[in-house]
Amino acid sequence: MKAVVYNLGCKVNKYECDCLAHMLAERGYEVSENLERADIYIINTCAVTGEAERKSRQCVARCRKFNKDAQIIIMGCASQNNPEPFAKLEQVTYVTGIAGKEKVPENLGCKEVKISPLPTIFDGPTHPKPSRTRAYVKVQDGCDRFCSYCLIPYLRGRSRSRPTAECAAECEWLAEHTGEIVLTGIDLSSYGKGIGGSLADLLCSLKDISCRIRLGSLEVGVISEEFLTACKGLKDFCPQFHLSLQSGSDEVLKAMNRHYTCEEYAAKVELIRRYFPRAGITTDLICGFPAEGEEEFERSLEFARRIRFSRMHIFGYSPRAGTVAAKRYKPLAPAVVKGRVARAEKVAAELASDYISSLCNQTLSVLFEEEDGEYAAGWSGEYIRCYCREGKVNCEMSVRVCSPYKDGVLCEIIN
Repeated sequence: MKAVVYNLGCKVNKYECDCLAHMLAERGYEVSENLERADIYIINTCAVTGEAERKSRQCVARCRKFNKDAQIIIMGCASQNNPEPFAKLEQVTYVTGIAGKEKVPENLGCKEVKISPLPTIFDGPTHPKPSRTRAYVKVQDGCDRFCSYCLIPYLRGRSRSRPTAECAAECEWLAEHTGEIVLTGIDLSSYGKGIGGSLADLLCSLKDISCRIRLGSLEVGVISEEFLTACKGLKDFCPQFHLSLQSGSDEVLKAMNRHYTCEEYAAKVELIRRYFPRAGITTDLICGFPAEGEEEFERSLEFARRIRFSRMHIFGYSPRAGTVAAKRYKPLAPAVVKGRVARAEKVAAELASDYISSLCNQTLSVLFEEEDGEYAAGWSGEYIRCYCREGKVNCEMSVRVCSPYKDGVLCEIIN
C-alpha cells in the first residue's frame, strides 16, 4: 500500500507530515511527500489566507486524478476552520482538524468528520521521518498574539510549549541522520510559556548538537543579548533571522495589533548585526492592509531599504472572516493591493541583489542538497542559494562566493 502525506502549509505542518510519514512507514506503507498515484492521500491543509484555503480544497481534485479509488484524509487549519466543504468532496473519507492528527493512521478507512477541542498542552505527532539534508522539529504550537489580520490563534489555540528535554532528545537523534535541524513553532518566540524557561534556554540545551541549527520565524521581542549569546553558543548555528515585520509604519503596526514600533525593530536588527555582522535578515511584509494609505505604504518601502533585508516574503492583505481587521475595516480595492505587492516585490528584489553582491569573495558554509544541472545546489547558513560544480550533495562545505547566479550565487570550494 502506498500513502502520500502532502503538506500545504507552514513548517509546523511540514513537521507533522514528516511524523505521520514515519508512523506510516513503520506500519509497512510505502510513503511519499509528492502528489503522485497512491492508495491513500493525507492532506495537511492551510488557512492563513483565503487563497491557501481554496488551494487546500483544490488539492482533493488533484489527488482524485491520480487514483479515483483512493482514500483521501483531510486535516489541519483549513478543515479546523470549515470542515463541511471537505467532507462533501468525493473520495474524502476522514476529516479532522488540529487536534488528534497523531491518530490519523489508526483511523484509515473510517468515514467520519471529527473536529476535537483544541489542545491546552503540547500534543500531536512527534518523531519525524529523518531527512539526509534538513529536518524540522516542532517545539511550540498555538499563539496568544491575536494580530488583527490573523485567523491562526483561533484555529491553533493558545500558545503551548514542548518540554525542553523532549525537544533536545529529538534533536540529538535527528542530528545523527540529517545535516540541518530547523526549530519551528506557530509562535516560536513564545517558547517556554507554560513550562518555564525561554527559547534561549532551549538553545543552550542544544549546544552540543553536531549539525546545523536554524530558527524559524521570530518576533522582535525575543531578540536580546541573552538570546543572541545562546545562538553564538551553538556548534553550527545558521545566522539567518526571519524577523516578522508586516509593516514599516507605526500607525499600521498599531492597527495590526503588532506590539513594537519601527524604531524598536531597527534596534533589534542592529543588535543582531553586532553579534552576526553578515546575518541574513529575512521578513514578511503585508501590502494593502486596510489602514495603510499611500503614505504609510511608502514608509514601509523606505523602512525595508533602511533595514537592508536579504529576502522578503511579500503578501497582499487577505481579509479573514472572524478576525478583528475583517470586522473593523473595509478592504482596499484589489487593484490597489496588487499594485502595492508588485512595487514591494521590486524593492525586495533590489535588496536581495544588494545583499548577494555584498557576499562576493566572502566565505560561506553551504549544505549541498541536490543536483541542478552541472552544479550541486544548497543553502548557506545565511539562507543564500549556492551553486558549485565541486559541491557534494548531502555534505556541508566551505565555499568562496564568486558571482551572482540565478536566484543566488556561484561558488568554488575552499580546499
